[in-house]
Amino acid sequence: MKILVTGGSGFLGSRLVPRLVAAGHQVFALARSAAADGKLRALGALPVRGDLDHPGGMALPPVEAVIHLAAHFHLAGPRAPFFQVNVDGTKALLQAAQAAGASSFIYLTAAAVIMDNGGSPIRHADERAPTFPDSFSPYIASKATSEAGVLAANRPGFRTIALRPPGIWGPGDAFSRNIPQAIRSGQFAFIARGDYPYSTCHVDNVVEALILALDRGEGGRAYFIRDPEDTTFRGFIDGLAQLQGLSIARLRSVPYGMAFFMGRMMELGARLRRSDQPPPLTRTMVRLIGREFTIDDSAARRDLGYVGTVSRAAGLASYGAG
Repeated sequence: MKILVTGGSGFLGSRLVPRLVAAGHQVFALARSAAADGKLRALGALPVRGDLDHPGGMALPPVEAVIHLAAHFHLAGPRAPFFQVNVDGTKALLQAAQAAGASSFIYLTAAAVIMDNGGSPIRHADERAPTFPDSFSPYIASKATSEAGVLAANRPGFRTIALRPPGIWGPGDAFSRNIPQAIRSGQFAFIARGDYPYSTCHVDNVVEALILALDRGEGGRAYFIRDPEDTTFRGFIDGLAQLQGLSIARLRSVPYGMAFFMGRMMELGARLRRSDQPPPLTRTMVRLIGREFTIDDSAARRDLGYVGTVSRAAGLASYGAG
């Protein structure tokens, strides 16, 4: 199969592309510059020039499927860049995919699209839960909006599917990069001690679902995917901290409402200073990790044949394997 991947050199794409190549697919990957070409070629993909920041006139080679991973993801910042890339860029890619003859379009969205503005705990949610395209969080809002656009584009001959993982983890992830330093510097604090159930999805489980979606799944619908076992957020962080010889036993904890208010104040301070650096705490960060959040992936297991083959223990061991 001829497949185009966006975000091919990123954390997830760099795990997906070699798997697709090893399975015998011809893989093209969107590249914004010549500098990105070398990394994509090393992964086995053929670079295709394109920029979701400025998607006008995007043209793709003839392909049978598009897997759209790239996104503007930051924990703070103005709304416009989120919507320019995540909404307008996705819309342009949908049009280019159809012009290139693709019959399947697989969009990596986010389980967070069902998180409301009030910080409500979410327990074993399935795909009937409402999404929030008007969220205070530009990331959540833009992903919910773009997901709706992808699903609405489904039609005979052009199957669109959205996959919704929760926090993606594995070697090279943002959690393992940033949390140890935050713990060592004393900047890390739990929200409500982190003692709430929390769904995650190992990067290789996401790859599993993406590959399955090439041939399976009902067009025009979204699917939650997750690790086979839930944990608590505290337990999740503890597992990552132990890998680096760190203890979470004495870390501070703040209530959700206080953390949300502090995030708002820090965002305001960053705007007033016109800082290019994100503040250490933001409202989006608090919403993403500060409440109980568990999801039901039975639809993906039924329709895609998804298993989630990487257990939590194996996922932690994967850090040592690189």
